[in-house]
Amino acid sequence: MTTTLASAGPQTSDRRRWAVLAVVLFAAILDLLDATITNIAAPTIAADLRGGDALVQWLGASYALAMGVLLVVGGRLGDKYGRRRLFLAGITGFTIMSIGCGLATGPASVVVFRLLQGAFGALLIPQGFGILGAVFPRDEIGKAFGVFVPALGLSAIGGPVLAGFLIQADLFGLGWRPMFLINIVLGGLAIGLAARILPRDAGDRTVTVDGLGSGLLAATMLGLLYGLIDGSSHGWTAVPILALAVGTVFFGLFCLRQRNAASPLIEPSVLKNRGFTSGLILGLVFYAAVSGLLFVLSLFLQDVLHRTPGQASLGLAPLAAGIIVASIAAHNLLARLGRTLVLIGLALVLAGTVSLLVLVHTQGAALPAWALIAPVFVCGLGLGTCFGTVYGVTLGDIDPKESGSASGSLSAVQQLANSIGAAAITTVYFHSSHGTEQSLAVVAVLTLVCCALVRLMPRNAQPQHH
Repeated sequence: MTTTLASAGPQTSDRRRWAVLAVVLFAAILDLLDATITNIAAPTIAADLRGGDALVQWLGASYALAMGVLLVVGGRLGDKYGRRRLFLAGITGFTIMSIGCGLATGPASVVVFRLLQGAFGALLIPQGFGILGAVFPRDEIGKAFGVFVPALGLSAIGGPVLAGFLIQADLFGLGWRPMFLINIVLGGLAIGLAARILPRDAGDRTVTVDGLGSGLLAATMLGLLYGLIDGSSHGWTAVPILALAVGTVFFGLFCLRQRNAASPLIEPSVLKNRGFTSGLILGLVFYAAVSGLLFVLSLFLQDVLHRTPGQASLGLAPLAAGIIVASIAAHNLLARLGRTLVLIGLALVLAGTVSLLVLVHTQGAALPAWALIAPVFVCGLGLGTCFGTVYGVTLGDIDPKESGSASGSLSAVQQLANSIGAAAITTVYFHSSHGTEQSLAVVAVLTLVCCALVRLMPRNAQPQHH
């Protein structure tokens, strides 16, 4: 029997609540696996489709671009038309676009399908968190969300690992394509479980969605990313420079729209909170650095050390181990340490990155695989420490009534940072005489900037029940 979300919390059985959590978590993991698989697979896909360095950059940036632009809109659409309905629409579209990626015949088609895959992911993900907030009682919601941190941290690395092994296996002679086509089974399972288990809700037709603001944000990011990638790939002619200029103009129009819109994507009152704004900027810089770091590690392992995709995915295994260990520990320490825990995580990322930089500078292509284990593991410890804490501390001073807008904005910024970082740092990698070293140096500098911003963040994390 299905229930309405409005009454699901206290009346839904404990067993059913955890079944709902399992469905939501499964969909979130599926989304994150597909978001990260191109970290390993991009060079193989680009070579097969003859897309060059630009395709490597677009494969990472396009998914995160669509996700970041539409994430807040997806949440509003769920409020308006019902979260269960949008969840099912999102997971169905996501599965279909995954198949499109797996059957793509050229660079343009695979990028378009990646954009659409990210767009449907943006419809899917906000609904899951809204459903959990309605189904779980307030005193248990922290326990439910606590499951996400290690699971999603592992999935962020599990995507590249899975991609590496599937490419290496070359199932049915299809090369990289099974890593998308596997969603015929996984996505179909998610659709069936969601249709059976998720509670129904009617939605609220009075909710408004700022379509103009979303369009301006999309134009902003598309202009900036196209200019950055095209300029680095084909030279800084008038076209990429014009694209950057147009993106900048649209950003100004987006900011103006947010000040005047009746229902802006980002509430102006939230941006007046110094602690939140500082955390938002820190999150933008940090997640851009992280996205770039993961891409650079993958490219170094394959392009410089000449590892196969399967071997490269194993090279990232210490990162996954570090994330799991640290994310579990950080969840228990966040309430006590607050922003100090963010600083500890950043220091670990910085230490691991600098160690990698020294190793690459001194040994280059002669670097043995075992030498990467320790610094990559330290980076994983830092990432696992920061993934949840940056989010929690940034929301520390936000009024509970504003937490929906604030958390949605922070999630969108994280995705946009992923697209910016993937594009910017791979640009450095592909167009520098010492690409790996200079890319790692950029990551180290960005991490130092984050360390300086920590003292402007709220001292403590937001209580979990918010």
